Amino acid sequence: MKKYILGLSFLFLLTITFAQTNPVKVLVVVAHPDDEAAMSVTIYKITHQLGGTVDEAVITNGEAGYKYSLLAESIYNIKLTDEKNGRENLPRIRKQELMNAGKIIGIRNFYFFDQKDAHYGLDEHEPLDTSWDVAWVQQRLKEIITANHYDYVFCLLPEPGTHGGHKAATILTLKTVAALKGEKPIVLSVSGSSKTDTTQKTFTQLKDYAFTKISIGKPSFFIDKTVSFGYNNKLNYKIIENWEIAEHKSQGTMQTFINMGDYENYWYYDINDPAQFNRTKLFFENLNSLILGK
Repeated sequence: MKKYILGLSFLFLLTITFAQTNPVKVLVVVAHPDDEAAMSVTIYKITHQLGGTVDEAVITNGEAGYKYSLLAESIYNIKLTDEKNGRENLPRIRKQELMNAGKIIGIRNFYFFDQKDAHYGLDEHEPLDTSWDVAWVQQRLKEIITANHYDYVFCLLPEPGTHGGHKAATILTLKTVAALKGEKPIVLSVSGSSKTDTTQKTFTQLKDYAFTKISIGKPSFFIDKTVSFGYNNKLNYKIIENWEIAEHKSQGTMQTFINMGDYENYWYYDINDPAQFNRTKLFFENLNSLILGK
């Protein structure tokens, strides 16, 4: 019996090791073409240091961001803060900005869903019930996930006080993955925090959406953006995030996030297979151990 148990333990460790040595595949699902900035260091480490691949699905073109485009008007020679001009031109501009940012962090493919970005608001029902073709979005997500066999799907944490579009994108992602048959990717949501925070963010679930439940109420994994490397340790991973953010020039408010936050925190949903938690833990331990130049 002892030999049998030891054999099972070895097989379990071998399975985890094999899973970690195969190139990891990740899909990022967000509402707007700049939301991926919240997980840009993790994406960079996966693509540049782990040899993995990351794709991004963007549900809207972010045309409602015209109000924040004042500084970009002289760059693009378009009066983007005029609603008509902004909504006509921002889809093209923001897609290009995203692809420029994606080159920095290593995103392989972009999937643009071209759903309407109506306006800023906290109510997830607006995009879900009015602006987006929800059935089409879910079907397209299903097709992309099924075709590419992702290990993980990243999205934003659907906190009550966040953009309704952010919450809607995560809701549809969770619903789509939950409905898949057979092997499913692990869905993780990201939030940010700083070393100076006096209290830890807590989240159990978004009200009325049981499938968003996270029992432990806190993030399970993190990526430290402040790790130093290079000559005299003068560099750190915040530089990568800053470069990525800087590409989103049409969104002036994005630039205010430069150099903010120290951690990218990842939350493990209850809909995920509990048996995959240790695999995910090893994945993040591996990512944190990867330091440029060392």
